[in-house]
Amino acid sequence: MATSGTKTFSLNTADVIEEAYELAGLELRTGYDAKTARRSLNIMFADWSNRGINLWTVEQVSLDISSGTASYTLNAYDIDVLEAVIRVYDSTGSSSYTDISIDRVSRSEYLNTPDKTVTGRPSQFYVDRKETPVLYLYPTPDSVTTYKFVSYRIQRIDDVTASAQDQEVPSRFIPCMTTGLAYQISLKKNPQKAPILKVEYEEAFKRAADEDRDKASLHLVPRISPV
Repeated sequence: MATSGTKTFSLNTADVIEEAYELAGLELRTGYDAKTARRSLNIMFADWSNRGINLWTVEQVSLDISSGTASYTLNAYDIDVLEAVIRVYDSTGSSSYTDISIDRVSRSEYLNTPDKTVTGRPSQFYVDRKETPVLYLYPTPDSVTTYKFVSYRIQRIDDVTASAQDQEVPSRFIPCMTTGLAYQISLKKNPQKAPILKVEYEEAFKRAADEDRDKASLHLVPRISPV
């Protein structure tokens, strides 16, 4: 049996919208329908950021640290810092470095730090999650050597601004993307279809989210009871 031999199936935004309208039992008729569907798609992507960590939106970012500067404005599209290290470069000026763990503290813990002017190698950080997040380091970086703040950051999903665009979504999320958009459209245009689409959407999202997880080796150590 002959097959295509390709593994590149994807849907651009126009295809996603068309599929969503069909799932909702509707027909895409006007440019305004497509415009509002793109808006609903972006709103749904924003909601996905509230449903846990989407691994494909995690990026490693290296931030140059300046001596005497404790606060740094992050990117507006950074949602949060997942984990981080302080990269300490060899004081001789070579390119060798050592990554050292750094602890995240809460707003209250950072606020109650008595002397924030203390300098040294940063060992703690706090992220003020404003619309544009701000990173605070403690102690304030000294000038003994060069530091970088290396972190995995959760970032926003790229906006959809045109129907000819692709989405920044892995293929395993295509089913929940189409059923999710169909659900959003049905709420406005075909409410009687909404309950069943919501169930299908939530089931599809759970399957994709369960698969989109960090995998590591599992080591089982037997517990041996004393004789």
